[in-house]
Amino acid sequence: MLAGILVISDKGWRGERLDDSGRVAQEVISQIGIEIAKYEIVPDEAEVISGKLIEWSDEVGLDLILTSGGTGLSPRDVTPEATLAVIDKSIPGLTESMRMDTMKIKPEAILSRSVAGTRGKCLIVNLPGNPKAVRECLKVILPVLPHALEVLGGRVSECGNRGAG
Repeated sequence: MLAGILVISDKGWRGERLDDSGRVAQEVISQIGIEIAKYEIVPDEAEVISGKLIEWSDEVGLDLILTSGGTGLSPRDVTPEATLAVIDKSIPGLTESMRMDTMKIKPEAILSRSVAGTRGKCLIVNLPGNPKAVRECLKVILPVLPHALEVLGGRVSECGNRGAG
């Protein structure tokens, strides 16, 4: 399975800040055997973000895209809107569980506007821009990502029978 890491950061894009969040996402996601095929830093511009999500899912054919950054409350934070503009189906349980678990560590995590959803056979998940928060959020959803990607890719068809005795 192939993944892309899309870091949304004006300062990172201009070369004024090193990207640690994307590195953390790559490190964590590789634990479940997913190969990182794409990595890029883009500015906080909705059209740029949406365009990259479309390109990576439709043209490159990635199975998973993790975004990092642009999920807060500042006027430049537009990652959720850019993601909502291109997904076919929303998967609120992923981001709800990330917020609920990580707010126990840092109450401000509940303010995250991250979204998750599918575009075709690609799963797209918004993560925060803070490296520690990226690690914490991925820890929450990592156990279900392989199954989600198998279902999206058509490699599993009988989800309802899992765990049935």
